[in-house]
Amino acid sequence: MTSAVILLVDDEVPFVEAMMRRLKKRNLNVQAAFSGHEGLDRLAKDNDIDVVVLDVKMPGMDGIETLREIKKKFPLVEVIMLTGHATVETAIEGMKLGAFDYLMKPCDMDELLGKVAEAKAKKSRHEQKIVEARVKEIALRRGD
Repeated sequence: MTSAVILLVDDEVPFVEAMMRRLKKRNLNVQAAFSGHEGLDRLAKDNDIDVVVLDVKMPGMDGIETLREIKKKFPLVEVIMLTGHATVETAIEGMKLGAFDYLMKPCDMDELLGKVAEAKAKKSRHEQKIVEARVKEIALRRGD
């Protein structure tokens, strides 16, 4: 399986720059956005993004609102919520809205990479099921 294309969405520029360096050292394809709106714009322009690592606490459009929009507009993209201000309520709300998982800042890099790999695998399984359903539908229409 090819490695995931990751979009980091966080308003803390030093954190994003440090994370990008660490992920790129591991030869991962990483992009950055510094707000929920910018993250949604990136997703609209790039259908190769597999996993969004999304900060919960951001000014303007927060992580929960951004997650809601991602799941509405890009339902196959998996989202890992990331926060330094974790509350059980926010974690539960994020999971109910379709977040793949929830990690605390600063997160362990190996744990994050494991979650990203799991999220990419889940997205790939969903994409494969869609392809299989379309093939079946075409075969039924043809009478095969």
